[in-house]
Formats: sequence, structure tokens, C-alpha cells
Amino acid sequence: MNTHQLIGRSRYSHCFAFYGRVSTEDNQDPESSYNWQFMLAENLVKPVGGEVVTSFFDVGDSRSIPWPRRPEASRLLAALRDPNRGFDNVVIGEPHRAFYGNQYSLTVPVFAHFGVRLWVPEVGGPIDPDNEAHDLVMSVFGGMSKGERTRVKVRVRSAMATQALMQGRYLGGRPPYGYTLKDLGPHPNPQKAADGKRLHGLTPDLQTAPVVQRIFRDFLNGNGIFAIAEALTSEGILSPSAYDQERNPHRNGRAWAKSAVRVILTNPRYTGRQVWNKQRTDEVLVDVDDVALGHMPVMRWNPRDKWITSQEVVHEPLVSDEV
Repeated sequence: MNTHQLIGRSRYSHCFAFYGRVSTEDNQDPESSYNWQFMLAENLVKPVGGEVVTSFFDVGDSRSIPWPRRPEASRLLAALRDPNRGFDNVVIGEPHRAFYGNQYSLTVPVFAHFGVRLWVPEVGGPIDPDNEAHDLVMSVFGGMSKGERTRVKVRVRSAMATQALMQGRYLGGRPPYGYTLKDLGPHPNPQKAADGKRLHGLTPDLQTAPVVQRIFRDFLNGNGIFAIAEALTSEGILSPSAYDQERNPHRNGRAWAKSAVRVILTNPRYTGRQVWNKQRTDEVLVDVDDVALGHMPVMRWNPRDKWITSQEVVHEPLVSDEV
């Protein structure tokens, strides 16, 4: 540590930066989550005369994202390099929201290098990077954090699969061409209903539903996908992306693509049944040569035998099962 950093330590020895995080997975109001995490942190440092002088709080970023790729965490890491940063301690109220997997072992050496102490309630004060017990505690919290996120994902996906299969519930996403959304009343979950959330379902769109029915009829009459697309374009019928231009600003073509016709002909939702799990989100390494950068989400199509189709007809069909 150089002389400038030593002077900084004596000047900011009782000054703390607070770090916390909340994401959509936590299903919590960001303001409430910030307040209770901050309270835990403040309760830890106040008895020793500590004062939180600045805060770093990530909202909407999964705990699986490494610190250098979280906006506020990366800002905190950058602040550590400034000898005039105004603090020599960082306090975290809830470590399993801050650290995931091996993130602690990748982050704490940076704190130690710049002479900044990391405080967590679980050890009752500052972490000693050379203390095996402290290292074990924080490693356990990283593993618990990873396990908790996995359990949340499994619970959510299981619940959504059941809702789609047994109840035929519309679970969000863009309505397929030929349908629009209708209000089905308050959400069945009382807490969500109190927040104003409502259920929605599919209902035929008066302008595009007849186009869908025509596509099926023309195909059964022997017209190929290319011929159907050419006919729709020549008659000036708007393609799905052109019809919903607000949600497709990146596409300005009015012509029908063969792929658009194929998607319609292979979508079982037109029989009146709800379909879920057509796509999945895989997490792939950002850089296989630098595992510390973590993963990024990639959307991929599931095979048809993985799709969840409702047992009953839940919205007005545009074509019959036979068609």
C-alpha cells in the first residue's frame, strides 16, 4: 500500500459504502428491498461508529451476473481505485444477494488490494481475507445463493407448466397473429390483484383472424407456402410484422415471408389451446477463455415434444383440430 492510500485509510476509517442488489427473481419491490438490506448493514456498522456515506444498489440484475458486469457493482469496483473515494469500508446487508457461486473468491482480493475492508453481518464485522473460517462462511453463502436461484427457477417453471396444462392460462408474451388480448378480470393471486394485476386471454382479432383461416384453407387446397405468401403480398394484406409495426420497429417490410406462413400453419394455438414452453433460455459462457465473465442468456427453441399444450380449449379456435 502506498503512502497516499495510508493517508486515505486514516481519513476514511469510519466511512462505509453500502452495496445491495435486487432482481425480478426476488419478486420484491426495489425500494423495500433496498431499505431492509440497508437497515441490516447500518445495524452492523453503527455500534463501531461507522457511517454509510454512499450506496451502490443494482436493480434488475440477476445474482448470477459477475460483479464487473453489474452496473452498480462495477461502479463500486471502479471507485476502489480512487484514493479519494471517501470510504475505506464496504458493508453488505445480505451476502447471498451480492455473491453467487465463486464470485466472492473473485472479488475479495480486489478489496484487499486497495485496502478496503468488506463487512457482512454473518461474521459480525469485517472479513479477514486470511481467515479460513471467514472464507468458508462466504463460500457457503455463494453456494446457497446459487442453490436458491435454481430452486426459484424450478418452482416458477413448474407452476407455469401446471397453469398452462391444467388451466390453459395465458402466461404472457406476444399474442399470435390472428389474436389479440382481452381482459379476464382480476388476478387470482390476492396480492397481485391488490397491485392491480389482471388476467388476460386470447380473442380473435377481427382483421387478422380471417387471414389466418384463409392461409389454412389455401394450404389444404394445394397452394404451397411460397404461393400463399406471394398472394397475400400482392393483395396488399399486411404481414404480421407490418400489421404490428409498433412492436416490430426493426422490420419495415410489408411483404409476407414464407417463414411467417409456416409459423402460422404450425402453431397449435389456432385450435383454441394454450401452448407454453416453445422456447427456453439457456445460459452460455460469455467467453470460454475467461470463465470469470460468467454467463449470458440465449433464447433457443424447444423440440415439439417439450411444448406444454392445454388439455382443454381455452380460447375461441380459428381452425378445427382436423384442419
